[in-house]
Amino acid sequence: MGTKNEDDVLEGGTTCSIDGQRVALKRKITLQNGVAIIVGTIIGSGIFVSPTGVFIQTKSVGVSLIVWLFSGIFSMLGALCYAELGTCITRSGGDYAYIMEAFGPLWAFLQLWVNLIVLRPTTQAIVALTFAQYAAKPFFLDCSPPENAVRLLAAVCLCLLTAVNCFSVRWAMRIQGLFTAAKLLALVAVVIAGVVHISGGETAYFREPFDGEYSVGSVAVAFYSGLFAFGGWNFLNFVTEELQDPYRNLPRAIWIAMPIVTLIYFTANLAYFAVVSGEEMLSSPAVAVTFGNKMFGEFRWAVPVFVALSTFGGVNGILFTSGRLFLVGAQEGHLPSFFSFIHIRKFTPVPSLVFTCLMSLVMLCSSDVFELINYFSLILWLSIAASIVGLLYLRYREPNMPRPIRVHLALPISFLICCVFLVSIPAVAEPVNTVIGFAITLTGIPVYYIFVKWKIKSKRYERTFNKISSLLQTLLEVVSPEEEERLLGPTKT
Repeated sequence: MGTKNEDDVLEGGTTCSIDGQRVALKRKITLQNGVAIIVGTIIGSGIFVSPTGVFIQTKSVGVSLIVWLFSGIFSMLGALCYAELGTCITRSGGDYAYIMEAFGPLWAFLQLWVNLIVLRPTTQAIVALTFAQYAAKPFFLDCSPPENAVRLLAAVCLCLLTAVNCFSVRWAMRIQGLFTAAKLLALVAVVIAGVVHISGGETAYFREPFDGEYSVGSVAVAFYSGLFAFGGWNFLNFVTEELQDPYRNLPRAIWIAMPIVTLIYFTANLAYFAVVSGEEMLSSPAVAVTFGNKMFGEFRWAVPVFVALSTFGGVNGILFTSGRLFLVGAQEGHLPSFFSFIHIRKFTPVPSLVFTCLMSLVMLCSSDVFELINYFSLILWLSIAASIVGLLYLRYREPNMPRPIRVHLALPISFLICCVFLVSIPAVAEPVNTVIGFAITLTGIPVYYIFVKWKIKSKRYERTFNKISSLLQTLLEVVSPEEEERLLGPTKT
């Protein structure tokens, strides 16, 4: 397995030893990889699906473009707040780790619970479905691909990328970099085509840009679709322990990635609105394909191909970070211990990756992308708001905590106010989704007290759990820290 260097030792990470060798998650994520994770995860399905979602709520070109611009600015503010959180709390896990540090295990478990059963599987299912829709489109140019074929292709995508992530961190990062380049190329092609179209005097769709049908509530719901397209700006925080020199590279990656994505998103939407009419926008869930059919002629097949490549890379980034989140939860005792197992040779969290894949396959039962977006957005922004509250609370409770990056106080307060707006306005407009979201979150309370807090379990339960754990270790070739300490004694770091 080779000699291990100091970068391989992770503070607070899962470690164990086989034949005297360390088995641990490694610091293999470079600055370039970090930028690719942020850009590649953000540019997944959103920019190709959400333009319709935004326009449905506003019916206005001008208001839609404003939503896109402010979605980028808002995400940048949030990313800067997370830069402070990620450099003062260096544990992987993102929101979960920050809420744990600030408010304790119950609230952290509730955040983990909704990620486990809703947020992560839903996000992965949305992006995988979008990949499948675009990948199948070249074979069904004159009609929609069959729904069952789309679901099957999405399932193949999830399973294939899960296998790659289980096999090698390095290969997962190579895929992330390659497909990030592909999606940037596709969007640059869209922007250039749109600029050429506008330069030819084709500006008819920009006349009276603020005419439409919108209200405060509908604009807030439109922001859900816009911000969904920027989702992933905080995903590098979920793998901090595997990032080389996180104190420098985490904020650098944010500063490089976020302006790039915001500029490309805004100009891409400008290009869409220059070419695609409002009626076409409303009737097409695949806006990029409609754009390609009108602008690229015989090469229109290339658009769904590039979009499929883009979303394929997006699934890879989400899977990569989801596995680490559930691993950290298992380390804290909030999930079954086998979620913390690591492969003895590949150094990857195989059980966590397999589980998040299986949950995503369950979510594929629903193919209504917009319904899924609106359904989980409330819970997502509640989680992010809780992390920002945690940042402010830690400033008060632990003012002397080392903070390599310290943002101005006005920034997290402003961001938190916007989060409250995003949660409260659509909650009034769509109360059913709000009730369902809170109900799902609250179901985590009895789960926490029964399966986490209550330590005295029946002997039958313990025997069954131990048999399952032993079987998983044998089948997947994984080990846990507890097994290492039992056989070899505590690992020295």
